[in-house]
Amino acid sequence: MTMTIHVDIVSAESEIFSGLAEMVFAPAEMGEVGIAPRHAPLITNLVAGEVRLKISDKEMQEYYVSGGILEVQPHLVTVLADTVIRAKDIDEASALEAKAKAEEMLSDKSGKIDFAKAQAELAQAVSQLRTLDRLRKRGR
Repeated sequence: MTMTIHVDIVSAESEIFSGLAEMVFAPAEMGEVGIAPRHAPLITNLVAGEVRLKISDKEMQEYYVSGGILEVQPHLVTVLADTVIRAKDIDEASALEAKAKAEEMLSDKSGKIDFAKAQAELAQAVSQLRTLDRLRKRGR
């Protein structure tokens, strides 16, 4: 029997996933981390990117997170994210539009924009598009 770990993925709006997984991959601040059952306790910040759950040899689930916190206990992984979207539910047209709008804002030299906000919006849109691209490459 394969060992599993309980995973909870929660956003400010709702609980997105609660169940067992064989492995969890998450975009931590210092790089991607892989969490297996009985992993040592860990708390780290998450950056915008893809959280992947290996449910079984035949099933993977992908989620886009905009950032948040990852807490790991030997038998429990909790992802507390600002925003979570199932990767298959990302709206590519909206992400492309947000990317174009953020790029336009960043090119505005009048000084009337919130530079940090525009950079954050651009990073989020690009991260969503990368998640979609990876999902397509895996043939899903």
